[in-house]
Amino acid sequence: MTSLTPPLDSASLRGLFDLRGQRALVAGATGGIGEAIAWALAIAGAGVVVGGRDETKAAAVAERLRAAGHEAAITVIDAHSVASIRDGVAAAGPLDVLVNCIGIQREEPLLDVTEAAYDEVLQLNLKAAMFLAQAAAKAQIAGGRGGAQLQLLSVRAQLGLRGRGYSAYCSSKGGLQMLVRQHAAELAPHGIRVNGLAPTVVRTEMARHWLDNPATREQITARIPLGRIAEPADVAGAAVFLCSPGAAFVTGQVLYLDGGITATQ
Repeated sequence: MTSLTPPLDSASLRGLFDLRGQRALVAGATGGIGEAIAWALAIAGAGVVVGGRDETKAAAVAERLRAAGHEAAITVIDAHSVASIRDGVAAAGPLDVLVNCIGIQREEPLLDVTEAAYDEVLQLNLKAAMFLAQAAAKAQIAGGRGGAQLQLLSVRAQLGLRGRGYSAYCSSKGGLQMLVRQHAAELAPHGIRVNGLAPTVVRTEMARHWLDNPATREQITARIPLGRIAEPADVAGAAVFLCSPGAAFVTGQVLYLDGGITATQ
């Protein structure tokens, strides 16, 4: 009887994390996590479009990539504006991969939450993600090659935070988790995979207020089973996996890159 199991193909196995010939838009690539992901995708072979609100910062990231021998371009995306999102994605050209690293936090205790702060967090963390995904999906469908989308979430998509004012942030990231699942369901017939990546605190400027304070740094480290803070490279490695052929059968999932926090809380 002929074996049902297909023979191992060493060439395809070697290409599991090969992104040569792919074009990837990294929205929010001027931040610490976004730039690390842009570099990792470029090293894996992708041509990278650096998306950011500040054209000067985006150009600087792209220039560093090109100086290292990688293909890189820029596009300006102001996530406060759906029109800017659509124009920025259109300017990026044909796309195979979208990675959305745009996000903010405005910490306010529940009793003091303001409409302006809440609306801004939902705009940048959830609404912008929706319309980035929509614009990228239109480009991917038009290209007819399938593709991948990756949204950056947080452990706060699943866990509340005691003693801090995280109503806006948690609700935006929780909503984004469901957006990932819904978009995965709708885009699967087009061969487009949609996943999320949910880190804990990562050693970037956005986390400075946590990590510069010895007390909060110790609190954070103590609750992480692996006993350390996440590095940008930790996030970048997981991002390459989820965008690569190695994750060809992974869609609608959120990978919690948290050193074991959600396994123990």
